[in-house]
Amino acid sequence: MSIEIANESGVDVDTDAILAAARYALDEMGVNPLAELSVLLVDIDYMTELNHRWMGSDGPTDVLAFPMDEGSVDHGPGEAGTGEPALLGDIVLCPEVAAKQAGPAGHSPADELHLLTVHGVLHLLGYDHAEPEEEREMFALQARLLEAWRSTRKAG
Repeated sequence: MSIEIANESGVDVDTDAILAAARYALDEMGVNPLAELSVLLVDIDYMTELNHRWMGSDGPTDVLAFPMDEGSVDHGPGEAGTGEPALLGDIVLCPEVAAKQAGPAGHSPADELHLLTVHGVLHLLGYDHAEPEEEREMFALQARLLEAWRSTRKAG
């Protein structure tokens, strides 16, 4: 799994932990191990611009996901895949927004960034939360992945 990360946010964050969270989620979701993912951390101004340009929303958001190729998901032996590595897409995170959300959510800014990383991975894999049932499914999966990843970090 090739995961590129660039921190252009001006905020000091543990990029290794963000990479580990993304890698864990992708592995658990059966993504082709040769797939490529890009993670970009940006400041509030740039996230506001991206959110306006791509989502039509005002103000900054915490995470945006830009899927490139859905062919990298391993659907199991019943479905034929191409077997070719794919560019999964890009996840854009805003550490400043994550820090503002962390307190009310009852956890650290680092934990919020890990959650948003897994959230972005799930969006790249086609999960959404526009409808209540989709939201329940996505957020339950997100919680399971985060809990399992955190327990592997504590055990290691």
